[in-house]
Amino acid sequence: MAKSRLHELSELGQSVWIDYLSRQMLQSGKLARMMEEDAVVGVTSNPTIFQKAIAEGDAYDEQLREVLAQEDDPKEVFLKLAVEDVKNACDLLRPVWDGGKGQDGWVSIEVDPNLAFDTDGTIAEAQRLHELVDKPNCFVKIPGTKDGLPAIEEMIARGRPINVTLIFSLQRYVEVVEAYLRGLERLVESGGDPGPVASVASFFVSRVDTEADRRLDEVGAPDELKGKLAVANAKLAYQRYQELFSGERWEALHATGARSQRCLWASTSTKNPAYRDVLYVEELIGPETVNTMPEETIDAFQDHGEVALTLARDLDEAQRVFDRIAEAGVDYDDVVVTLEQEGVEKFSDSFRELLDGVQAKRGELVSA
Repeated sequence: MAKSRLHELSELGQSVWIDYLSRQMLQSGKLARMMEEDAVVGVTSNPTIFQKAIAEGDAYDEQLREVLAQEDDPKEVFLKLAVEDVKNACDLLRPVWDGGKGQDGWVSIEVDPNLAFDTDGTIAEAQRLHELVDKPNCFVKIPGTKDGLPAIEEMIARGRPINVTLIFSLQRYVEVVEAYLRGLERLVESGGDPGPVASVASFFVSRVDTEADRRLDEVGAPDELKGKLAVANAKLAYQRYQELFSGERWEALHATGARSQRCLWASTSTKNPAYRDVLYVEELIGPETVNTMPEETIDAFQDHGEVALTLARDLDEAQRVFDRIAEAGVDYDDVVVTLEQEGVEKFSDSFRELLDGVQAKRGELVSA
């Protein structure tokens, strides 16, 4: 088979993951095909994605009937469905995980987003999800909120792989890395093995431009400033990554077998039709990173994406973007705070819709 653009991208050190999981995708062999044809080596999921998967079609009906005979709580019903999918995806990706010594082959499941501001609740839920899935290549997703940070540290200290999600701010990213490093240090001090413990820090990319562009419009800023902040934000985050995972503290941990927490670019579909549809892939290609893409972005990149190492380019320009946006009157700190709050709200709303959908399916199956 000819080498695809995404295979070329992965040869530059960036892992291609897909941001969608459904039973139909597993049962039809589609995910297996994408692993071969599109270089897909990981899967992320969230409440919005599961809500769509369960609402569409009848792939879940048989298991739903069985589960509903024993379980009334919609959240518990959902978890049984989601855990089944995540387990099967973990099994499918296990050879990737084994072959790469845990670099890729990960499948993510997310804690209840209503716990985003509840540290103890997040810890309990993350522990429970790891135990329910019970696969070494399962990531549990914890939002990178202020209250999520101690939960991230605690789970890493327990030796549990974590995908830190909903990161927007550079300052919060530094705090996320600090939580990861403290967790690793605690794990090593307690005699644990950090080798199998992986983590990614998931930056939500396109939403940064959506919010910044709206504000730039409000202040009458030049159009040339639009569509720039998201890429600049990610480039400066990667620069921080390179700084934070070097030096004495990191070298001491690395010597024990610890691995760095890679940056993962999420929300990489282009929301503004005026922008190139592969903008948030092409501009963020670099080693030791992940891009989790929706299927339409995977297809678009395979068709016309340009492969080149772009992530560490033009860092001075990235800083200038920050400066010029501030000069135009747009407050970066307020942009990222707003995005975090909205991100949690969106996931909470989707989770509510998801549970309503489970109830609706229950009604359909009972009346059928």
